[in-house]
Amino acid sequence: MKPWCKAGIGAGFLLTVLGVVQAQAEERDLYLFAQWAGDHQTRPFRQMLVDARVYGVVPIHQLLRSASDWRLCRAEPFAVAPASQWPAVRSTLLLLKTLGDQGVLKRYEVVSAYRNPVLNRCAGGAMGSAHTRAFAVDLLLPDWADPTPLCSFWQAHGKDWNMGLGRYPSGRIHIDTAGYRTWGGDFSTGSSFCAPAVAGKAQAR
Repeated sequence: MKPWCKAGIGAGFLLTVLGVVQAQAEERDLYLFAQWAGDHQTRPFRQMLVDARVYGVVPIHQLLRSASDWRLCRAEPFAVAPASQWPAVRSTLLLLKTLGDQGVLKRYEVVSAYRNPVLNRCAGGAMGSAHTRAFAVDLLLPDWADPTPLCSFWQAHGKDWNMGLGRYPSGRIHIDTAGYRTWGGDFSTGSSFCAPAVAGKAQAR
């Protein structure tokens, strides 16, 4: 067998394995969510999403994820944002829906949304983070996805949506509707892939 054939088979096998691992992780997370939801009242929140016609924009178990470090911080894996934030929840989900409808965000996974201040502090979030005071999501794109359309949307329509857009060294992308701003790896606007020529700090995480 030629080397390029072997390489092709190897890459295909690796992608298959990664797909299986991701599917198993998602199944475990769904099971964990089902256990958590059995002890927590989520019906009013779900009804709000239905009434606003944004239910299903993000799978509910992803939408209620708290922080990746919840175990380390001895916190809950999921959390419902306070009712006072529900208008912001609707706003951010409408933005995500628009990004999806326009093909800007084709596939993504929300890995963190609302965090209570104690968990946010333990997880390394910024003081006054939009994750605690207004609804924000951190999401991951597939490896093949190009984030440039997000930047283009932010530049063209970000002010209208009051859209915050950040990208961290881990690859996570932060989106909220809590203020028109952008930032990059060092949390300054100057490091953003959207506004590299602008210097300054942005309250981000």
